[in-house]
Amino acid sequence: MLSINELQYAYAGAQPALRGATLQVRAGGRLALLGASGAGKSTLLLHTNGVLLPQSGQVMVGGIQVAKETLRQVRQQVGLVFQDPDDQLFHLTVGEDVAFGPRNFGLSEDAVQQRVREALAAMRLDGFEERINQQLSFGERRRASLATVLAMRPALLVLDEPFANLDPQMVQSLIELLRAFPGTVLLASQDIVPALACCDEAAVMEKGRVAAQGSVREVAGDRDLLRRCGVDFWYLAEILDGLR
Repeated sequence: MLSINELQYAYAGAQPALRGATLQVRAGGRLALLGASGAGKSTLLLHTNGVLLPQSGQVMVGGIQVAKETLRQVRQQVGLVFQDPDDQLFHLTVGEDVAFGPRNFGLSEDAVQQRVREALAAMRLDGFEERINQQLSFGERRRASLATVLAMRPALLVLDEPFANLDPQMVQSLIELLRAFPGTVLLASQDIVPALACCDEAAVMEKGRVAAQGSVREVAGDRDLLRRCGVDFWYLAEILDGLR
């Protein structure tokens, strides 16, 4: 579904954010992209639907190379949920934002509203259609931004820090939703345990490269790798053992 090969990218006046990153996500797979802050996770995700275009290397989505000429095709397949929900919500009300994508697909208004209701219900935002975006809490805006992408029913769902600022019950609900999602999932998260809980594969980034990719069990069990890349989460197990 997604193939990233030798991807390089540098922001103007800055050190390279990606230094030959290579990553493969199989169709129907769920991959957690882990890495310390500044490892290049968000920059890599922004290449999956052409928000950023490669300076070197190649990104393929469903057999289509991501390029200026293919952005429309790619964005019909890839739903990207930004790290900051305010980058996703640009209409006045929640309902208008969630309806925007399906309307652009040319669906009937009945079909659009059905998708809006389903997406909001999945995010526990039933009845939020007329709520003003800027009057929502940060967590509610994050859930609304997720709903805008779910309503588009993408083949590849890409999420940047999806668990941030969600209460534990909503984190659990999102894990269940991602497990049941009928497509491919790529998510980047500093909340490592929830990310691993809803994925079958994991990759770890370090300094703009993918240091390792494998099954969740393989990657999560390699503490030397996790320590080196700044994502050793096993201290949480010690805390939980202490609470027991």
